[in-house]
Order: sequence, then C-alpha cells, then structure tokens
Amino acid sequence: MKAAWQVLRIVRWGLWFATVAYYALFAMYRQDHLTQFGHLMTSTELWMFGLPIAAVFAGFFELMVRERAGLSRPAAGRNWGG
Repeated sequence: MKAAWQVLRIVRWGLWFATVAYYALFAMYRQDHLTQFGHLMTSTELWMFGLPIAAVFAGFFELMVRERAGLSRPAAGRNWGG
C-alpha cells in the first residue's frame, strides 16, 4: 500500500504540473484555443477544468490510501517528506 500511496503522490503532483503547463501554453498561444467568436474551444475547456479536478481527486485518493497503509499523518509544518 505504501507503493500505491507513493504512485498517487506522483500522479497528483504530475497533474498539478500539467495544469500549470497547460495554462502557460494557453497564455502563450491564446488564439489557438479560441473560436472565431472569442469563446474557449470545448477541448480547451475540458483540459483547463479537467486537469485540476483530476488533481484534487488524486489527492483525495492519496489521503485514502495513506490511511489504509497505516502511515502516520505528518505534523503540521513538519515531516512532509512522508
């Protein structure tokens, strides 16, 4: 279970990194993500809202797996390494 927790931790951070990267891509190439009327394309909306939602749910699953693995909760402000 500890390995599953570590995998979910990596997935969660990867999803947050992908979110920031996609937002940067959007900022650099804005016209590629807009329709002729200035609205977001459907695919852009899915990525912009789906990635952060997936990251939050990965965080929830990470917390669940940590509890099932029997790992202690980190003290507030200390021992965040796991």
